[in-house]
Amino acid sequence: MALEQILSVSGKSGLYKLVGQMKNGIIVESIEDGKRFPVHGSAKVSALEEISIYTDTEEVPLKDVFKKIYDKEKGKQGISHKEDSKKVQAYFASILPDYDKERVYASDMTKVIRWYNLLIEFNAYDPNEVDEAAEAAEKEKAEEAETKKDGTKTPAKKAAAKKKADAPKAKAAPKKAPTTKVSTPRKAGGTQRGS
Repeated sequence: MALEQILSVSGKSGLYKLVGQMKNGIIVESIEDGKRFPVHGSAKVSALEEISIYTDTEEVPLKDVFKKIYDKEKGKQGISHKEDSKKVQAYFASILPDYDKERVYASDMTKVIRWYNLLIEFNAYDPNEVDEAAEAAEKEKAEEAETKKDGTKTPAKKAAAKKKADAPKAKAAPKKAPTTKVSTPRKAGGTQRGS
């Protein structure tokens, strides 16, 4: 499942899938038990795709942190988020050694580990799927940028244009010979106008 559809809702533990929209909010479904409920526009909702972790040099997207845990654990769950905070910090440091010690708190680390473990437990995370979705999105953005930059058509538009050009054209109706008006001869003995 793509991380942009997995949400964290403030005031609620766990993770949720976006399943619908309403006039003044969204409808989410718990990854753990499948229960659905509305989330109104006033609630703070974050897609996992949008979350990053501070490091000493940059911000690392959460998907990259998940990938590091996934690789370290060979696709299995990490340590429990309920472990002692020192163990959690040591584990997190083994994954992301240059995390910003002033801005990333133990509670943040616990949350990241809990989210990762939930995704693995409920088979909602596959780093290869995430990479493919990201590559497709980047490719689409690059094509759009290229189109705007030089006015050329994207491959999809080129294919549509070629298909249209290659389509059999309807035959034009045969041209008719121009018609000439043949006047009928006048009867003899009649009066002619203008004479």
